[in-house]
Amino acid sequence: MADRLADRLVETRAGRVATVDCTAASVASETATDAGRFQLDGDGRWRASGTDRSPMELLDSLAPDYEYAVVAGLNHHRLPTVVLGDAEPAPSAEVVATASSNKGLDIERLVDSVDDFEPHVTLETLIQQAKATPQADRSGAIATFTGRVRAKDSADDARTEHLSFEKYEDVAEQRLETIREELTDREGVFEVLMHHRVGLMEDGEDIVFVVVLAGHREEAFRTVEDGINRLKDEVPIFKKETTTDEEFWLHQRE
Repeated sequence: MADRLADRLVETRAGRVATVDCTAASVASETATDAGRFQLDGDGRWRASGTDRSPMELLDSLAPDYEYAVVAGLNHHRLPTVVLGDAEPAPSAEVVATASSNKGLDIERLVDSVDDFEPHVTLETLIQQAKATPQADRSGAIATFTGRVRAKDSADDARTEHLSFEKYEDVAEQRLETIREELTDREGVFEVLMHHRVGLMEDGEDIVFVVVLAGHREEAFRTVEDGINRLKDEVPIFKKETTTDEEFWLHQRE
């Protein structure tokens, strides 16, 4: 199924596709890396197998170079999930299709719905995008901010198991773009990029990124701080926290 879906993505979409099989123990290939797990086939499609990376490490490593990833044998809340047979998805998984077998799966419908999925954007993705801007040769600084899920704010707090984020889709994107444009208009600032993930994130996972390309460090640091502050104050993104003791929406407690 994974190869069928990847093949159709290659045929119908602009962009590179990675295929990952987390059910296999290894890959036997003369082109494998030192870890013996990665290979690039003649069709230019990256393939891997194995179980030695966490789901987020895997996706983070692929995101800067590949527009799409099809992952087999991985049950994780950050991935749109196809359930075959009697397999049990993760409790918080986004199930996008079910079928009794590979033959019963509607590959064309899956391909058509790919753009509806939340993209897996990473800090490295945004840094590469910033470096590719036309004014990058005038830049002497790139400053970044990464917000992540912390397990505790203080030693006596109940441990946070996960956070869940929802956004007011059109309004959130419009406000993010307004903030980005206003910050980029500053003297000495050449590019501002921001991304806030939605859905469920467990403790230790990244939530939000801000990247600023600027002429000097002073403008870069100042703009990063203003960017994350404005994002938190002005963009309608709602957070639900689940701890070992309770579950609550943060805006209802403020």
